[in-house]
Amino acid sequence: MAPSCPLPLPKGFSCAEDYVNSLLAFSTSSDTFQTLCGGVHILDFMTRDPDLYSVVLPEAWRTWFCEHKIEDILDLLMREDLTQFEETGDSYENGLEVQEQSYTWRGGSRPPSSLLMYVRDIRRHSLDRTFRKAEPSSIAQGKKGSGLARNVAVGMKPKKVHEVQNFAQYVDHLTIDIGTRSGHKITHLVDFGSGQNYLGRVLASQPYNKHIVAIESKDLNIDGARGMDITAKLTKKENAMRNKKQFRLDEKMPKSSLNSENVSSEPSIPATSLELGREIERRKVDYAVKYTGSGDGTIQYVKHEILDGKLPPVVRHIVNGPNRDIIPSPANGTPNNLRHNVQRHQSDSTFAPSKSTESKLHIVADAVLGSVESVFIGPLNLQLRDTATPGLLVISLHSCGNLLHHGIRSLLLNPLVRGVALIGCCYNLVTERLGPPSLKLPTLRPANARLGRTSSAQDPHGFPMSERLATYSHRHGRGLRLNITARMMAVQAPQNWTSTESEAFFTRHFFRALLQRIFLDRGVVGKPTTAESDVFAGSPAGWSGGTQPIIIGSLRKACYTSFVAYVRGAVAKLIADPEYGISIEEHMAGLMDTEIEKYERTYHAKKKELSIVWSLMAFSAGVVESVIVVDRWLFLKEHEHIVKDCWVEAVFDYKISPRNLAVRCPRRQTVISPQSPKARLSRPSSSVLASHFCAKLVAMNNQQLIATTSGEPPDPGSPLDM
Repeated sequence: MAPSCPLPLPKGFSCAEDYVNSLLAFSTSSDTFQTLCGGVHILDFMTRDPDLYSVVLPEAWRTWFCEHKIEDILDLLMREDLTQFEETGDSYENGLEVQEQSYTWRGGSRPPSSLLMYVRDIRRHSLDRTFRKAEPSSIAQGKKGSGLARNVAVGMKPKKVHEVQNFAQYVDHLTIDIGTRSGHKITHLVDFGSGQNYLGRVLASQPYNKHIVAIESKDLNIDGARGMDITAKLTKKENAMRNKKQFRLDEKMPKSSLNSENVSSEPSIPATSLELGREIERRKVDYAVKYTGSGDGTIQYVKHEILDGKLPPVVRHIVNGPNRDIIPSPANGTPNNLRHNVQRHQSDSTFAPSKSTESKLHIVADAVLGSVESVFIGPLNLQLRDTATPGLLVISLHSCGNLLHHGIRSLLLNPLVRGVALIGCCYNLVTERLGPPSLKLPTLRPANARLGRTSSAQDPHGFPMSERLATYSHRHGRGLRLNITARMMAVQAPQNWTSTESEAFFTRHFFRALLQRIFLDRGVVGKPTTAESDVFAGSPAGWSGGTQPIIIGSLRKACYTSFVAYVRGAVAKLIADPEYGISIEEHMAGLMDTEIEKYERTYHAKKKELSIVWSLMAFSAGVVESVIVVDRWLFLKEHEHIVKDCWVEAVFDYKISPRNLAVRCPRRQTVISPQSPKARLSRPSSSVLASHFCAKLVAMNNQQLIATTSGEPPDPGSPLDM
């Protein structure tokens, strides 16, 4: 059932429109929010002059932070009841905030009013993440127990078990709801970016027994998913009969021996390619599996790189059946399997269409297959599977970057898609639609090559999706933009940080920022610019030979035991880089352990300051994620002629899986009346187009047969009015 409100509104809001207005106003007007979400980076922390900490935060905040531990600061940001601070207030002298000393909090002074106001603003503009577990559907109520079967849960960690179990119930409820409310029967679930297919494996098994189309672009993931199907005993590995002695001899045979004179081949096909092709086909038998899961569920794996929301290849795969591989379409877009049928029927003595008929057949087949239906052509007839037209529900458990955008657009571009249920993640991989972001403090954001590439790409599939955010006017310009730093911070989950975990990554960030200072002192990187007119000058994130950023990545756990170990491990990894390894080795030569230890003692006080700024950035990024999710919801709301309703719901426990907001939207059953201001020009339905195509093609077949028996040539200009 649909929730009472389309958005999980935080406390203080009862209307979605009021919340959206306040969210957009705050995110585009708060200087502190814009600075903490995209305006600063930890690599700048110890390389700036004046000090970044003193420039970013007000003096009253810094004074209060000095009096309290980082654990207490985190509690204030995310867990403390702020109503206790409403009785007393701060006074101001000469425009500066002065704290009242009559009220204490945890052994120190009360937080400044400006800090409390900022904390309240972030909290009240962050979507509610409370998870309300759904009851099992009528289909799943007969299942014993509430957990997943052991064989189906193979390879899953507790976090993945929680996600798959709850999202499978959610999808099951949604399929029933769409069929009941809109009349659209869901026949297949299309999983965008299926990966190891944990979700599809559960939905195809008891008690759901769904038909799954798992779309994945990487062969490694598809092979791994098939292997897990075998481990879970949902499929059986076919036994291949072969001459083992001959097979082993073939494996030991050098490739040069394949090009033998005894091997006959056509000039256009080299002997080596022919033999290697036969060998590949022979080995494929070992990995051929047939789905034999309990119940009526099925799984089809489709290797397909999703670059937009169009799904004609997937529809062809569904109609052709799970045992037939997808044949990629040629450059002009006509399906190869349909062309193959046409060519096969050309050689059939009972059906030999003329060139003009074949051309029209290709054109019409493109129009039909590209929109909705899939067509099978027999020697003397055409069978359109109109009664078995699939109804698709596009689902995805944690779509990375733009993949969720493509899933949402699939509802608008494919009439067979009856609804979507998508959960996003990896916001740092989302591209920019509007170009480089406008920063309030440009001197705090030096150039970064990756930031420049992603923020200036102007990808039509990127953020923002909705026209409302793309055209939103504010004091900095037009359109709401989020750079990669802001989007990267949006994947943090500060509410789940423990003392041990937070201390560990605070230490890692401190080591990385301090290493950047060593790079600066030794000439590996240039000094950051402070000129507002030259924002994209030399970058401390790059190196002296160019603007390519120095990315260290992950290191062994032993490298984080001390700063000396971290520097040695990071430098050793960078030296191996073929691009700038030699330059770094020259600049870092002669660095002693005692010098490294001196750096750590000198800048040790900066560790708490860095931890405070990082905590504020992660806490503030909750609003960034809310903006991204609301943008996707608004995009669907802008297409009322297609979508019926759309909601955003929390489908996981935030403590277990923080990326827990799902966008849910069924397709509208009827088109808005022409009198509506948002009505669109209607077009014939897919069934009408397909039926018209059937009649025309049968007429062409009959004309061809008459011409064959009478000796009269067929009319080459027979129209196919589509």
